[in-house]
Amino acid sequence: MNPADSSWLLLIVSLPTSSATARMRVWRGLKALGCAALRDGAHLLPGRPEHEQALQELGDECLREGGSAWLMSVQPRSDEDAMAYRQLFDRSNDYAELRKAWKEAHGGIAAMGAPELARLQRKLQREFDAARAIDFFPGDASAEADAAWSDFNKRIESLLSPDEPHGTEGGIPRLDMGHYQGRLWATRRRLWVDRVASAWLIRRFIDRDARFQWLAKPSDCPKRALGFDFDGAAFTHVGDRVTFETLMASFGLEADPALVRLGAMVHALDVGGEPVPEAKGFEAVMAGARERLADDDALLAEMSTVLDSIYAHFQREAQRNGASNDRSGTK
Repeated sequence: MNPADSSWLLLIVSLPTSSATARMRVWRGLKALGCAALRDGAHLLPGRPEHEQALQELGDECLREGGSAWLMSVQPRSDEDAMAYRQLFDRSNDYAELRKAWKEAHGGIAAMGAPELARLQRKLQREFDAARAIDFFPGDASAEADAAWSDFNKRIESLLSPDEPHGTEGGIPRLDMGHYQGRLWATRRRLWVDRVASAWLIRRFIDRDARFQWLAKPSDCPKRALGFDFDGAAFTHVGDRVTFETLMASFGLEADPALVRLGAMVHALDVGGEPVPEAKGFEAVMAGARERLADDDALLAEMSTVLDSIYAHFQREAQRNGASNDRSGTK
């Protein structure tokens, strides 16, 4: 689309000088939306429906406080004007400040305890998410910040989960599920994405009578137990597959398109790769549940319900796609 054809929203507001609290509230609202201030009281945003609603709400608040508000749609007169408008929303400096903060924090994270490190990770993640939410025209600075955050976040994860498995080479033999019933399965405690999804997969599709033991460290794994998701375990990362995908391949579950999509989601969250739309939501739920629940059995029970729901959603979409393909083939 030609930049000159894009629409913009302009909110012009004023408040009585006596309304200091309301003035601060409106200013914070405008800042959170990522508005560009053209001059005092004049604020610009790209013309998107969610922006129109949010600006209208701020304008209504000004009116309730005895001020004035005008919300209008504006068009740039030329490509040059359109590019000038976009330039007002360049977030390069914001990303540079974030990367500076990550670099400064990097030197001290090795000495932090797990709770402090987890709090720092959540704080920095919120700041990065807030910057991306108002980056309406992402470019090179955004991509560079994404890469820098990925590297820094992996460093934090390596400290929080020092026993994260390394990929092994070789094939994955097909196993007889009948030989893996009523077994004891073991993995590292304080479950995260690949471990909780693998435990769900085991109990849901492989060994319905599975019992689990959560290990303080991999070397605590009993000899009779089937270890998963740590170096030397019976089931772990193989090649570019995470443990969830290794289990699927081991027990012939890769013909299920809903499980394949779940595997892609787990892969993206565990080691990166092709983005999966549902991944961020699952990660947020997992992080919240992990914060609330110290017991891994309770954590698995709660996240199993979430995984059941996502699996049902993927199943329904697979059925719809299959029905659509069948109809297309009969035309």
